[in-house]
Amino acid sequence: MDYYDRVLRVAMPGIITAFNPDRQTVSVRPAIREKLIDIDGRSEWVEIPELQEVPLFVYRAGNYALTLPVAIGDECLVIFADMCIDAWWQSGGIQNQVERRRHDLSDAFAILGFTSQVKKLGGYSTDTAQLRTLGGGSYIELADGTINIVGDVNITGHLTTSGNAVIKGISIESHVHSGVMSGGSTTGGPK
Repeated sequence: MDYYDRVLRVAMPGIITAFNPDRQTVSVRPAIREKLIDIDGRSEWVEIPELQEVPLFVYRAGNYALTLPVAIGDECLVIFADMCIDAWWQSGGIQNQVERRRHDLSDAFAILGFTSQVKKLGGYSTDTAQLRTLGGGSYIELADGTINIVGDVNITGHLTTSGNAVIKGISIESHVHSGVMSGGSTTGGPK
């Protein structure tokens, strides 16, 4: 039995080293070294082994999910389950423990979003909700009574509005065309 198998774990920061989008798992390198002291009182800083096949937290509920493009180097918080998760992870539902263990390195979950000060988000909005790029160049923003979209927008499917649309200052509801002729002629551009 290895030292790491006998230690109770709760949570620690980690760094993503691999991402498997099909299995929705990551490999995580623990970001904190541990100080080991031997029986003679000698100490040594050691790295905790990389964690493999760690289930990734994905925002989801009902019939919806929010996916994010996980990248190598992303920071995360790794938490360790109270009991062995193997049977549940494989089959879902309510399962018996396959092994009797508590807060073990092999029962980790990765929650992305926690970051060090080095990687903190710049320009954090304190009065709106945003889904944005890290640099802030593109975002969808919800403010009280308003939704703002910054960046190019591509729509596949229909766009339906129950209100007016204004494009470059021209109202869709109230614009008029001049020089309209009867017959097979076409109108000019909006004015």
